[in-house]
Formats: sequence, structure tokens, C-alpha cells
Amino acid sequence: MKTDSPYGPEMADPDDTRPILIVPYMWIGDFVRGHTVVRVLKQRWPNRPVDMLVTTLCAPLVDYMPGVRAGVVWDLPRSRLAPTQQWSLARQLRARGYGTAFVMPRTWKSAIAPALAGIPERVGFVGEARFGLLNRWRWGERALPRMIDRKASLALPAGAARPPEWPAPQLRISTEDVTRWRQAQGLGAGPAVALAPGAVGSSKRWTSYAEAARMLAERGIDLWVIGGPNEKGMATEIAATGGPRVRDLTGHDLRNGILAMAGATIAISNDSGLLHVAAAIGTPTLGIFGPTSPYHWAPLNGLAATIQVKTPLPCQPCHRPVCTRNDHRCMRDIPAAEVIAIAERVLAEAGAHDAR
Repeated sequence: MKTDSPYGPEMADPDDTRPILIVPYMWIGDFVRGHTVVRVLKQRWPNRPVDMLVTTLCAPLVDYMPGVRAGVVWDLPRSRLAPTQQWSLARQLRARGYGTAFVMPRTWKSAIAPALAGIPERVGFVGEARFGLLNRWRWGERALPRMIDRKASLALPAGAARPPEWPAPQLRISTEDVTRWRQAQGLGAGPAVALAPGAVGSSKRWTSYAEAARMLAERGIDLWVIGGPNEKGMATEIAATGGPRVRDLTGHDLRNGILAMAGATIAISNDSGLLHVAAAIGTPTLGIFGPTSPYHWAPLNGLAATIQVKTPLPCQPCHRPVCTRNDHRCMRDIPAAEVIAIAERVLAEAGAHDAR
């Protein structure tokens, strides 16, 4: 029995049950975006299990992604091919009997293990002379405007037109899990604002989180600072300014950050992985953008608000990790009062806080 694919003329076979492997980008935000690829594949082949290659860091995300059967955890070293580890990963992949692998990155290294495993169909864009490693070539990657277009297009039938909108990523966390997490952390049941002050590259970090925390705490709102160990210093500064209502929840375990974003009434985040986590969960989220373009990098889920300087600077968007022009004005010139005003409106709409 065959049915029409929703993404083109190809006839997808619902009786096909061969497992699929996705080799995604491994940054947290890009990994969350990868769930769009899962959703496209499940619409094409509803009965093919989908697994994702995953690092230890990103592994907790798989537990909350509907449609993902399992994560294959493998921490390949950066900046080298690591042939011994590649062979070991290939043996694991071969044992799982994958019929198709979708290789999202354009790197030679990302395609080695699927090829060594003998996965029959290995789909990816042309790049780094991967002839022989991939056998289902796709062209035209550089003509696609956004990374999400590039990744999700690989999941379409060859030659199919992109849809007007991609399905948005989803992370589903039960209220029971959130309740247990809040109890374990010694947090109350009241409203809270999650702050995610970190980002890859200092240019993407808003400079007024501490002031915003103080203003919200004075309004009687609890605040949670979320991030990895690299954000510990920022969390300490924010807590020192904001006072006892601020909790430092930074640490090594991403699951802690996921549950915090699920438990928060609202999240305030830079353009970072946690922005995509909060949006995919469905938590109302304020995304603060400076050197990067919301069109290219904001979550597909939509945000409660996208915040930028009122008057765009001539250097925006530069997409640089470190500011080399204008003394970081694209972030410094976003006042805390503006962010707080938007946050209070969202809190009021959620019924969690009386607007003052």
C-alpha cells in the first residue's frame, strides 16, 4: 500500500520499517532545530523509526523529542578524524540495521561512520569531496537562505519544493517531571522568570541581565539563572545584584536547564541554545538579538517578543562572535526597562503576576 507524500510527488511506503539515522549538528540550538527534520521524516515515513546521533551534552534533549526512538550517544573528538572511534561507532550503527542516514553537516568527518557501517542510503549535501562516503547527493545548499532550510530540505524527496512553513521543533515535558524537579531544587510553586545570559560568543550576550534581575526581584518575582558551567560567573553577578529571589541553577547537566525552562513562567534569553529549548517547550520567551539576524536564527516556534535596538546599527547583523565595531552597542543600547516592560505584560497575560 502506498500513500502520497505531503512534500512532493514521491510515493512514500507506509510499510517501510527500516530505521533512519540522523547525523545532526551538535550545538544545543541546532540540535533542537533538528527535530524539524524528524517531523518531516515522520510525515514521509510514519512507520520508520528515527534515531539521532548525539553527544553526551545534548543527549537529554532526545528524551523529550516526540518521534525519536533513541539517541546514539557518541562523543567523537573535535578537530581530528579519530579512525579508531569511527570504526567503533560504525560497528554500533551496523548492528542497528539503518536503511538511511541523513548527514546534516557538510564535513568529511560526519559521513565516515555511516559509510563504514554500510548504511545503504547516505543522504547529504555535496561538500569536502565526500565522494564514496555519501551516495545520495544533494546540491544547492548555499542557495538556501537559512540553516533550517538546508537541514530540513535534506529530509524532503529529491527535487521537492520547500513548503511555505516547516513544522516547528517540539519538546514535551510532563507537568509531573517539572513538579518533581521543582521539589528537588527546593523551589516554590509560584511564577518564575528564567534568565539565560550565556551564548557562544560574547557579542551575543546582553549586558543588562543583572539590572533586569534586580528590577524583577523588586516586583516580587523569583528568578532562575540557567546555563552551563561557563555561565557560573554571570550567575554569581546576577544573584549578587538581584538579591535572594535569584537562584543560580547553572551546571553541567542540560536536563536541569530543560526542566527549568519548562517550569518557568517566562524565559529571557540571548540568541543561544536555551532560547531554542524554551521556545520548543512552549514557554513564552523573549529573545534578545544584537549581532545576529532573527530571520536566520530565531526559533521556528515563534517568540513572545524579539528584542533589538530601536534604531538598527549599520553593522547589524555582523554574525561575529566578538564585537569589533561600535563597542557592543547592539546589546548595550537595549535598556533593561524595555525588557522588563515586555516581561511584565507576558506575566500578566499568563495570569501569574498583577501588572503594576
